Amino acid sequence: MEYYNTAIRFFQDGGPFMLPISLVLAIGLAIAFERMLFLASSKRANKQALIALQPLLGNRDYDAIKQYAQNNSSAIANIIASGITRLSHSKRREDIEYAMEESVLEVMPRLEQRTSYLATLANIATLLGLLGTIIGLIAAFSAVANADPAEKASLLSQSISIAMNTTAFGLIAAIPLLLCHSVLQSKTTQIINSMEMTGVKCLNLLSVRYEMGNKTRSSD
Repeated sequence: MEYYNTAIRFFQDGGPFMLPISLVLAIGLAIAFERMLFLASSKRANKQALIALQPLLGNRDYDAIKQYAQNNSSAIANIIASGITRLSHSKRREDIEYAMEESVLEVMPRLEQRTSYLATLANIATLLGLLGTIIGLIAAFSAVANADPAEKASLLSQSISIAMNTTAFGLIAAIPLLLCHSVLQSKTTQIINSMEMTGVKCLNLLSVRYEMGNKTRSSD
């Protein structure tokens, strides 16, 4: 209870800028939570799709792969299906690779969406804290100028302490937002790297099987 009362008093003493900083923090945490859920869901969907597609790739059942991708929203399924679709029109490795890269580029904006907002919101929280402190200090010095000389030191010390609460709260809001931004960027990079690695493995498999098929027909 004592910590709760201290937090309430800290918030009340900070002045009017505590409310917008709280709003910035709430928005940032909501974005971070939504992004965490989305990235976790994307990673899980990609893993499940890869498990389902591996035997189909091994059996060269390309029609089943296309059908699976149509009924599945995972990025991995769409990337592999793009390569399979291009394979039916062009046998060149470069063309297949371009098709897969295009699918990766289409997925990347959805993975990175709104993550950059967290760094911006962290900067806004810090700047709001500094602005609140400066305005509080201006008001404090204005009040001290008209105060009794015996009370000036005490009044100035109290006013500065209250004004600094805004900066402290701005930093309290900015630090977790920057941490969430870093974590989300790391997770996004891992997913993108995983998709690119899977695409390369699939491309190598398709190229090897196509070359083997050509050699078999040539020997016949």
